[in-house]
Amino acid sequence: MNLSVATLALLFAAAEAFQTGPVGRAPTSLNVAAEKLEEIFASKPAENPAFDKLVRSNFPGAISNKELATRVVELLEEKGFTSDNTLLATSVCADELARELEDQFVDIYGNNFNLGGLSGFPFAGNTGWGAMSAHVPDGGYCLTIHGPHVGITKDGVIGKVERSGIALVDNCCGSAIAASNYLKGITDGSADINPRIQQFSDFQQGAVQELILPFGKRLDRADDRMRELPYALYDSQEVMVTDIVTTGKASIKSGLAVLGGIQINTGPDTLDYFHPLRFDYFNEDGDLVENLLPYLR
Repeated sequence: MNLSVATLALLFAAAEAFQTGPVGRAPTSLNVAAEKLEEIFASKPAENPAFDKLVRSNFPGAISNKELATRVVELLEEKGFTSDNTLLATSVCADELARELEDQFVDIYGNNFNLGGLSGFPFAGNTGWGAMSAHVPDGGYCLTIHGPHVGITKDGVIGKVERSGIALVDNCCGSAIAASNYLKGITDGSADINPRIQQFSDFQQGAVQELILPFGKRLDRADDRMRELPYALYDSQEVMVTDIVTTGKASIKSGLAVLGGIQINTGPDTLDYFHPLRFDYFNEDGDLVENLLPYLR
């Protein structure tokens, strides 16, 4: 049977119309998230191998925010997390530099519920967690990101950072360093515990100073006090976060992911970093079912 070119073209078009598989890339939520990530980091500084080596030598295990966001989104996509069904909760410092990481995840998952305050402590507590849980979409998920932050200059000075529009190389984290100095004075005997530490006009800083008290010897023995400081703060915060999550786990809907670690803020011309120390996935019953941390290393 001889078929004309026109007839063959019609047959081919009809066959293609009834194909069950996609001809090109399917518009999955993972593809959408990947496109968002590309947009988010397109305006960020280019990767700097020399500075990357400097950061990782001081904070082994640290990865760039770009690496972190990419891996987290991919891992949580496998669990069912999408931008439409996920509420982002954060407990990071009030410092504007801490917004960098927060904003990057906001661009992916939407507006966040703020649980944190100075130094990244979850001052919203159990009440805040309860309110946040009620805002998770029906049948949806929650991603909680928490931790303190620390600065590092382009020359590798820890506890300092260059800030946009400011000539002074500033402290980072200022709250943490103030608490460390308070603790050092108590430890070496040059100062006494402030009896007004919990005055309401500076309640959060007073709480940070109290919560760091058990780490006096650890910080004194550290080779680099500023490098050890965020890890001491993280260990203190982790106790609070674990208690809050355990107390409120009955309010989990489809699932909860808790990402904890150290934010590492850098100057305007370099990428920020994050040292992940915890990445746990809880099911709808509040049971810890998977440790995802190895996939971030």
